[in-house]
Amino acid sequence: MGLFGLFRRKPHERQGFELYTAAVQAARHPAFFDGIGVPDTLDGRFDVIALHVGLLIRRLHGDADPRGPALAQAVFDAMFADMDFNLREMGVGDMSIARRVKNMWEAFHGRALAYEAALAAGDRAGLAAALARNVWRGESPADAPGVRRLADLAFAADAALAAQSLETMLRGEAQFPAPEEEAA
Repeated sequence: MGLFGLFRRKPHERQGFELYTAAVQAARHPAFFDGIGVPDTLDGRFDVIALHVGLLIRRLHGDADPRGPALAQAVFDAMFADMDFNLREMGVGDMSIARRVKNMWEAFHGRALAYEAALAAGDRAGLAAALARNVWRGESPADAPGVRRLADLAFAADAALAAQSLETMLRGEAQFPAPEEEAA
């Protein structure tokens, strides 16, 4: 790659950031913390963002169009560029940024695999168990109302994302159901 290759944008970079932003905005809904009981901590917020981004990446990777997986990679890249930026903003030293981002990547990857397996199998109890283990750090049982509600919301978001066209997502648009829409 020549010098000019350094200045080229990656495929779907802008759309990846826009989709990542949509996932973050959905994950910041107060009902996750006030109504469902996700811990309103740095870890709790990371977990809700990881859930939303994982659902979005699952949708994009499952698309038969080769642009789907490329867009999924752009969303992943946007997430970890943002994590790096936020760690720096919080004053984390340059020497430990790479280690922390790697730990976050490993946490995200493990969660995404567990959630993917449960969603693919239609296993609500399995997803609730994974959410209880990760989001609540095992301090809430899988059959707790908040855990079950978050699992139901994840299934609803998975279905909502599956119904959205790749063309819409290539414009950087994705809609997640709001928590209060799933109260029933």
